[in-house]
Amino acid sequence: MKRVSIAELLDTDSGTPAEIAASLRDLRRINRWFGGNSTTQSLIEQVSRKSGASSLSLLEVAAGAGVVPQKARARLQRDGIRLDVTLLDRATSHLSCGNGTRAVAGDALALPFQDASFDLVSCCLFAHHLAPPELLQFVKEGLRVCRRAVLINDLIRHTVHLALVYAGLPLYRSRLTRHDAPASVRQSYTLDEMGDLLRQTGAASFDMGRRFLFRMGIVVWK
Repeated sequence: MKRVSIAELLDTDSGTPAEIAASLRDLRRINRWFGGNSTTQSLIEQVSRKSGASSLSLLEVAAGAGVVPQKARARLQRDGIRLDVTLLDRATSHLSCGNGTRAVAGDALALPFQDASFDLVSCCLFAHHLAPPELLQFVKEGLRVCRRAVLINDLIRHTVHLALVYAGLPLYRSRLTRHDAPASVRQSYTLDEMGDLLRQTGAASFDMGRRFLFRMGIVVWK
């Protein structure tokens, strides 16, 4: 299945406030049920094990309310790993500053931070929104801003995945999600495509693999 770039409605808030809120609730359920939360947590654990660090700072890009990193922080704390989270999104209105989390509005392709400002730069369901040159720019920016690694938690494009998404459309409460969910799969990357792109970033190395139900989890090491 060829990658097709399709504008997603939630990206531009193309709906009523109630529709947008319902779509964000759909997104939280998707991450909870289908491996989004667990993938980010496992990637952070992987860095902690390899580096021996029990305290890590993380910048979550395209974070919205930051539910995924905040869930990871709570679960990791029980295992003795302290996660200091900062959220970044393009719009201040998308951000949440609760639970002691810092939030900054900014451009993911020109991160408004100095070199090596965070241990980790992370994103969840963001990479597929970027065309290949933009994805390269984002990872390079992430490598500039991080001290250890860039984490990518995203979808894998596959015909079976697309079929499952269409079968699950009745589960979604917002018309935005019913449009955006299949669009996300159609414009996501395969692992081979991601590998080809990451080899162009200048990263020291990267670890990538399949996670639950057509998720990919990638650690791009600085």
